Amino acid sequence: MKIIMSVCIAYLLDLVLADPYSWPHPVKLMGTYITYFLKKANYQAQSSTQQIRIGIRLNLSLLVISMTISLLSIMIGYQINDYLGWVIEIYLIYSCFSCRGLVIEAQKVRDALSEGGLQRGRKQVAMIVGRNTENLSEEEIVKATIETVAENTSDGFVAPLFYIMIFGPVGGLIYKAINTLDSMVGYKQSPYTYVGYFSAKLDDYANWLPARITWLLLILSSFILRLDWRNAIKIGLRDRRNHSSPNSAYPESVVAGALRIQLGGTHEYYGEAVYKPTIGEAEKVPSLKDIDRVNFLLLSTSILSIVVMSIIQIIIDNL
Repeated sequence: MKIIMSVCIAYLLDLVLADPYSWPHPVKLMGTYITYFLKKANYQAQSSTQQIRIGIRLNLSLLVISMTISLLSIMIGYQINDYLGWVIEIYLIYSCFSCRGLVIEAQKVRDALSEGGLQRGRKQVAMIVGRNTENLSEEEIVKATIETVAENTSDGFVAPLFYIMIFGPVGGLIYKAINTLDSMVGYKQSPYTYVGYFSAKLDDYANWLPARITWLLLILSSFILRLDWRNAIKIGLRDRRNHSSPNSAYPESVVAGALRIQLGGTHEYYGEAVYKPTIGEAEKVPSLKDIDRVNFLLLSTSILSIVVMSIIQIIIDNL
């Protein structure tokens, strides 16, 4: 029961505080370490095989560091005071969630488009996507935002919650390390093709089950929010594999179906065009209101995931 209470408090903190830029945050420290490691390794001057080995060392070192620091922080906290130890656990769990922060970033894109036009919208969406945004149309900006929120419903909340409920705060931090590595170097395009290979594969495995749980929860959320849940099921079943990633299309397909829009397609990353299959059917043009709708889907799914996983945890504890 303690982990459920910790998760609920951490979730409320995330909804209230989001992720203040000035606060210390484990993910920011992870990003700093990744940048430092790659710079010291001078990986671009190495062979492809050496780059893969550097990528493996980067992953293993960050995972060990994340596990060690989080464990020591909790242990030291409990040695000083039980309440302090619990507060540290709650803070670490809170740092694994990015629900409200994602909603805020999506709203910034919507506001930039509605108030500042196309140029501001392109600049704002560049803050949350990895693709080139200089030539995106308004429709493409809206679609990019929806795709980001849909995918991060799993990566930014359901997946860390899943590992927290099983392994506690340390499990959540280890998952965030895996996900941060993938988001920074897990690309097929140069210069990360080889050094990011292991990061991308590890992230695929870590997200395999959470992505499918998110798929189910998003369908239920689309029903609760009175969106087109029947179409969400139809497109979710049909297009859940329409992505180079084994996981990304699962949440995106349900969202595309619920909103009756088409996502995916070819995008440009680091100056290179990357073909992606389309997801969903273009029954209507994505609008700014669809950004609001996908945000509501995220929030609804986050609450549902806590409820469902808490019930499962209680059942397991009472067996």
